[in-house]
Amino acid sequence: MNFSGTFHLDETTPEDVWLALSDPVLIERALPGCQFLVRVDDTDVDFDALREETADRTVAPTADPAVIEERAFEEGGHYAALLQLSVGPINPTFETVVTVDRREFPEMSASGEGSSSNSSFELSSGMTLAAADGGVDVDWETDAEVFGKVAQMGQRVVNPVANRVVKRFFSSVQDELHDLRDPEAAAGDAGDGDADGADGDDAAGDGEGDGADESGGGRGIVDRVLGRSNNDSQP
Repeated sequence: MNFSGTFHLDETTPEDVWLALSDPVLIERALPGCQFLVRVDDTDVDFDALREETADRTVAPTADPAVIEERAFEEGGHYAALLQLSVGPINPTFETVVTVDRREFPEMSASGEGSSSNSSFELSSGMTLAAADGGVDVDWETDAEVFGKVAQMGQRVVNPVANRVVKRFFSSVQDELHDLRDPEAAAGDAGDGDADGADGDDAAGDGEGDGADESGGGRGIVDRVLGRSNNDSQP
C-alpha cells in the first residue's frame, strides 16, 4: 500500500517545523493513539518494561533548541512506540520499532515494523519540507505492507484510516507549533520582536555567540539540530 500527500502548516517556517518534528516528545503527543515514543538501543525491545518506565513521565514539547538537541531524533537511531488504532471493528495496539534512516534538513526518512495480537505491518516513510504561501508544505509518502486481521479488511477500510491518522497528526503538529509560538511572542518584545519562534536561532543558528560550543564544531544549536554544516549555515 502506498500513501502520500502534502499537508500545509500555516504561519511557520521550515526551520521551526523541522525543530518540532525533531522532538520525540512532540511527535508522541501529536500522533493519534501513541502511548509512548522513546529511544531504544536496538530493535529487540521489552515493551512490558517500557510500559512501566514511561507510566509516570512528565515531559512536554518545547521551543528551546537546546532541549530539543538533547533528545532529538538521530540518524540511525531506533525508537519504540506503542500505538493504539481503530481500524473498522477492531482496535489493535501495535508494539512498534522505527529506525531513522536519513535525517538531513529538510528531508527525513524512516522504516519500521509493528505487531499486535492479530495484525502486523512493515513500513518505510519519508517527508520533505518546503516554504510555501506564508507557511510550510510537508510532502510525505509511506509504503506499507499490512498483515493479519487489518489486512483482511482491504484497502477500502485501511486507506481512510491511514489518511485520517496523518491528517490528525499534522493538525496536532500545527496546534503544537501555535502553542509553542505564543509564549515566545510575549517574550519577543524584550528581544527583536519577532513572534515566529524561528528566531530563537538568531544567536544559535549563525554558529556564533551563546549558541555555539566546541562539541558542535562552531555550529549553533539550531544548525546542529537541523544537521547543517558550517558551510550550510553561512549566508
